[in-house]
Amino acid sequence: RGFFITFEGIDGAGKTTQQHLAAQALREQGYDVLESREPVVLSWLKGARFGVGPELPLTTATQTLLYLAARSEHVDKLLRPAVEAGKIIICDRFNDSTLVYQGLAQGKTPEEIAQLRRLGSFATGGLEPDLTLVFDAAGKLLARRQQRGVQDRYEQQGLEFQQRLRAGFLQLAEAEPERLQVIDALGSQQEVTAKVLQAISRVISGEK
Repeated sequence: RGFFITFEGIDGAGKTTQQHLAAQALREQGYDVLESREPVVLSWLKGARFGVGPELPLTTATQTLLYLAARSEHVDKLLRPAVEAGKIIICDRFNDSTLVYQGLAQGKTPEEIAQLRRLGSFATGGLEPDLTLVFDAAGKLLARRQQRGVQDRYEQQGLEFQQRLRAGFLQLAEAEPERLQVIDALGSQQEVTAKVLQAISRVISGEK
């Protein structure tokens, strides 16, 4: 069996760059690495509208079910076969993003969060990451948003919502420290990559 590693955190924290750098480094060490991310339908959902008359945002429940449907296909067609083939998978976002974006940042109750967990587990057939790295850009959220420009309706909700997202990811990391590790994303690219590879190496080698 291979290893399933997910990268999480708010947009602009450098996940995509670090995913590519980590995958490249692992390949140079001789590992068979698959880079993946949530399906293209998620890009559509971020800006989804019905296209008739005024914009009518999808409800949180509709968003969640569509995300989970896409994730179910992603797991069945790509992720699970790759894990079973012994590959190291590095995936940009997974169930933790749903818990934060559609749950914690929306002020959902503990019961609703628990329901989201059950739905996520159902959608993925119980596939769980061996390691989740949460990229944290504390203190630089506004500057990074401004540099990136407003790109989707999540970012359009402003800094306060970005702060709620950050708090949600940190809450998950605090509740499940054995799986979720917070990575300080504000260091140099080389420093962040070193931390990422160190965390992945511990999981691959079986260290605690």
